Amino acid sequence: MMAWAGGAETPLVEDHFPSRLYQFVWRNWELANLDRMAAVVGAKPAELAALGRAMGLPPKRVLSEDTLRRIYITVIRQNWYLLPVAQIVELLGWNPERFAFTLKEDDFLEHKLGLTKPEVAELKYRPPAKAEQARATEIRKCLERAVPGGVKSLGVPRFEFVKEFSRQPAMTLPKKTGGEAWSPRFLYSYFALYGDPLMEGDAAGLPDGYLARVAECGINGVWIQGVLNTLAPWRAFPEFGKDWEIRARNLRALIERAARYGVRVFLYLNEPRAMPEAFFTQRPGLRGTRDKDVYAMCTSTEEVRDWLRGSLAHVFREAPGLGGILTITMSENHTNCFSHGGAWGDRNPAAKGCPRCSQRTGAETIAELIGTLRDGVRAESKSAEVMSYDWGWGTPLAEQLIPKLPPDTSVISVSEWSAPVERGGVKTAVGEYSMSVVGPGPRARGNWELARKRGLGRIAKTQFNNTWEISAVPYIPVLPLVLEHCERLRREGITGVMASWTCGGYPSANLRAFARFASEPQPSKAEILRAEAERIYGPQHAVEAVRAWEIFSEAFQFFPYGVSIYVLPVQHGPANLLRTRKTGLPPGMILFPHDAYQQWRGAYPARTVQELMARLARRWSDGVAVLEKLQVRGAEAELELAVARTCQAHFESAANQVEFYLLRDGGGSKERMRELAARERELALRQFAVARRESVIGYEASNHYYYTPVDLLEKVLNCEQVLEELRG
Repeated sequence: MMAWAGGAETPLVEDHFPSRLYQFVWRNWELANLDRMAAVVGAKPAELAALGRAMGLPPKRVLSEDTLRRIYITVIRQNWYLLPVAQIVELLGWNPERFAFTLKEDDFLEHKLGLTKPEVAELKYRPPAKAEQARATEIRKCLERAVPGGVKSLGVPRFEFVKEFSRQPAMTLPKKTGGEAWSPRFLYSYFALYGDPLMEGDAAGLPDGYLARVAECGINGVWIQGVLNTLAPWRAFPEFGKDWEIRARNLRALIERAARYGVRVFLYLNEPRAMPEAFFTQRPGLRGTRDKDVYAMCTSTEEVRDWLRGSLAHVFREAPGLGGILTITMSENHTNCFSHGGAWGDRNPAAKGCPRCSQRTGAETIAELIGTLRDGVRAESKSAEVMSYDWGWGTPLAEQLIPKLPPDTSVISVSEWSAPVERGGVKTAVGEYSMSVVGPGPRARGNWELARKRGLGRIAKTQFNNTWEISAVPYIPVLPLVLEHCERLRREGITGVMASWTCGGYPSANLRAFARFASEPQPSKAEILRAEAERIYGPQHAVEAVRAWEIFSEAFQFFPYGVSIYVLPVQHGPANLLRTRKTGLPPGMILFPHDAYQQWRGAYPARTVQELMARLARRWSDGVAVLEKLQVRGAEAELELAVARTCQAHFESAANQVEFYLLRDGGGSKERMRELAARERELALRQFAVARRESVIGYEASNHYYYTPVDLLEKVLNCEQVLEELRG
């Protein structure tokens, strides 16, 4: 059994469903096909279809193979508290090995799920009892009241946007508008599969239509994750490199296609990946520091450095034209012996438990690691980018490390990190990506100056589309804030821009504005805003559209930066269920907000979070009203209105949820709690109407769908149950 399975947490029982079986049917209605669902619980497909019809769900769609391979994180999340591991694996159609790899390597998914799997009994079909049938009928009537005439359809299929981005473009090269201030300008695909993308036949969610669109937005690079022990064989480690030929073939094809649009491909490497104890049984001299149940492959050993250097050379030899690498040396994944040794704070990291690295400094060892990676690249390419991301480097480490880096490399620094901010009387500083706080901050400026003195490239890591402040929309329409950031970066003399992490890769007006600002000669901010507004809304509505963007930018600066944005329910918004009784469950990073509002609040009093989010939502509504009055048709204008409405609903819902739990736990007014539950029901229905029309709503590349339309309908059931309990 896997180490994270079988935790002590109590599984969630959703009382608004007749039984766990009905909940299984509802939750997977848009996530799996009936034949697979039936096999998992030992039923006939028709029997599960009957349960869905009884609850008023619309006819079950047959999901394509492409949809099934893209939605697996949502499947895992929606069934984490519902099914045991074996049944989740069966529902996915995987084997246990693939499931374990995904939890470990797919953007540290196991951390998002909480590192423990609640104990859940096997679910098996049995004919519904009369009481369960009666409750199913009540659910159907509830939906008929909520959606006049009942729910006939759940709208456009999820991932419909993939078809749009997969259409063959008319263009083959990006349009040049003169000189360029910054290069590279690269990002992550809006819909790439993160875990092992080069095993995908379509080469990591980067079809020609998408490449053409981002090239038109001024992007000249894309990054994808790579795990080095899957990309190359190695004589000393024969367990490495399985299927490397497939990955190399797909990488070559991607590089060749991207080049037609002036786009380079970069590999993100978080190396060397820690290995289980069994790997070191015959190699005890390579074992480094321990983290949980894995050990670092110690980079102070020549054998490990030989492997890193030789494997990277192999990758670049097999994929000529590869644009380069970016590497993180301090992350959630355990890699080098210092990676989990405390570098995140303002102190030097330690490598306790490693007989070699414990005698060295972090700066010395990590500089040697980066130099080794650089040497592997340079063995086959003299021009490829070698970029070191300073994520997790505290100030003492950065000050000692950056001057040791190879001169023909670059330093990537999170632009807005450490920028001071005061909201609601609370002083904090940016410790994560932000668009509501405009960078750069002192940390980035200091690291770029160290890099300049060393002769290194200086790359700004930005989020010009969205952030974890809200990633459930493809972009946040705050173009004035984006351009203000660009203007400040121009003054810093940076050499390139990494424009997104996994969230933020949508080809949007925000990216177009950034690209215009990076061009030579440089237009004014007012000219860029006017041009984008005219392109989307027409000359007659440009002034009003710019005004809406200005209102959104003003409103967004009420966001209570310093909250725990990874667990605040701003990604799930009105899809996050209300709880009249404490669950006692800790929030999971991004995926499970639960009712843990005391963890959501971060540096703020909970009441201040509620007040600021409510103020943000109210002011944001003013901008939505401006766009609604324009009544402009067209795909981009309609999407922007859907985005704006989604932001408003999520901001207001976050405020509602904090207030609801303050009242619940403080013995507050039940009447006000009923008002909040009724409002949450209304927001869920409004958002249902938005999400069913736009398949990009609620989606992010490394978390997949935070919710689907049927989840918003579940919130309606939940709110009606809450209202009934509060009346009682």
